[in-house]
Amino acid sequence: MFWNSINWILEKMKIIGAACLVGMTFLTCADVIGRFFLHPIFGSVEIVAFMATLSVAMALPYTHKIRGHVGVEILVRLLSDRTQAIIDICTGILSLCLFAIVTWRMTTYAHTMHKAGEVSMNLELPEYYIIYVASFCLLIFTLIILQDLMNNIKRLKGK
Repeated sequence: MFWNSINWILEKMKIIGAACLVGMTFLTCADVIGRFFLHPIFGSVEIVAFMATLSVAMALPYTHKIRGHVGVEILVRLLSDRTQAIIDICTGILSLCLFAIVTWRMTTYAHTMHKAGEVSMNLELPEYYIIYVASFCLLIFTLIILQDLMNNIKRLKGK
């Protein structure tokens, strides 16, 4: 039930990330056309930067889930299944620790930005919203890493 909820959130994040990517494309094209006619879109660079941040943060957990990250597996493929599982568990533990810390620090940073009242330069949009959303995405990413780690441990015990 818990993992089904996480997977549901993951699917929604994938859609939002794709929408941000499409939005970046349209906004950039509109801004370039506007600049050609000497009427650029005010704040377009900030909005595109926010959407870029969101698209990367939203795509990160899904990419891990489908094993879409670039990896050096040429040598690892030559090893036994048990050794591969052990390597996956070790990298999973390290990744879990790293991204748990990154999630915690990102949330702390968002809270600090919120308290400071930090806003973007041109449009004066509060930046902490984007940071909170990115930290939530990193939390989901950490949970996906945990799920993958648990599956690798089960795979190792099954052999």
